[in-house]
Amino acid sequence: MGPLSDLKGELASLRIDRDQPAAPRLRRWPLFLFIPVVLALGALYALRARQALAGPEVETARATVVREGDASAGAPILTASGYVVARRKAVVSAKIQGRLSDLRVEEGSRVRQNEVIARLESLDYEAQVERARAALQRAQADLAESQRQLELARRLTDEKIMSTDTLQTTESRARVSEAAVSQARADLSFAQASLANTIIRAPFTGTVVKKMAEVGESVAPIPPGVNISTSSGAIVALADLDTLEVEADVSESNVAKLSADQPAEVSVEAFPDRRYRAVLRQVIPTADRTKATVQVKVTILDKDELLKPEMSAKVTYTSPFRAACQ
Repeated sequence: MGPLSDLKGELASLRIDRDQPAAPRLRRWPLFLFIPVVLALGALYALRARQALAGPEVETARATVVREGDASAGAPILTASGYVVARRKAVVSAKIQGRLSDLRVEEGSRVRQNEVIARLESLDYEAQVERARAALQRAQADLAESQRQLELARRLTDEKIMSTDTLQTTESRARVSEAAVSQARADLSFAQASLANTIIRAPFTGTVVKKMAEVGESVAPIPPGVNISTSSGAIVALADLDTLEVEADVSESNVAKLSADQPAEVSVEAFPDRRYRAVLRQVIPTADRTKATVQVKVTILDKDELLKPEMSAKVTYTSPFRAACQ
């Protein structure tokens, strides 16, 4: 083959085969469609860059002034421990010595003022009343006789039949009889009072928190200076549960932070999830030198039946005013 044949072969290899399918052409998008996308991406990038420089966003709180006395809203400033006690309480004992014959209450019994809660054996005291009454009648009879003799002595003295000395003796005897009647009346009143004291009544409306004697036991008046909580003369311990409050000890260095009617919050160990509104009622005007503390008393405002005397309690004193975030 010659050069002419080689040239034809090369030309044939360069020939385009129009029978083969054409390759797909790329779709050309208009330029104006890319402009919004580019602008949006740029704005997003600028926003994130500004947030990174400014740090995390902080929500602005609105300040609200809380009225004094709102214990739940005040800022805590001091915490103290103490115990729940009844402001009005008493250990009821007998005024006279005797044996308990009747006890009408149990622990937890609710009693009203002047309600009978116990009785002592009364036969001996009833006999004393009868004896005193008889003595009074005898004294009254003696007085009547003395007065009759005095009237007679006066007439005889006026008639010059009886001497003046005899009249004076008769007058003295009459005065003694009058004194005897007064003494007999006093003895009768004392015997009647002793008989009445065999009936033990509630001094105020409240709840029996402890029974300290049983039927058949001897009881007696509790002398001054004796621990009434352990004395054998005590019958029951009574408390007015409507007057429950907390007695707490506060360090001397913290007393200056407290003031009368200061709001507080009370919680008890028995129910740690429950909170009670309270207010400071009194700061005792003396300190305990052994503990370097001052006792304070806090009134519970929303007390309920869950609270019991002698429960361990914690008092959180709060500031009268604060800015509360809402």
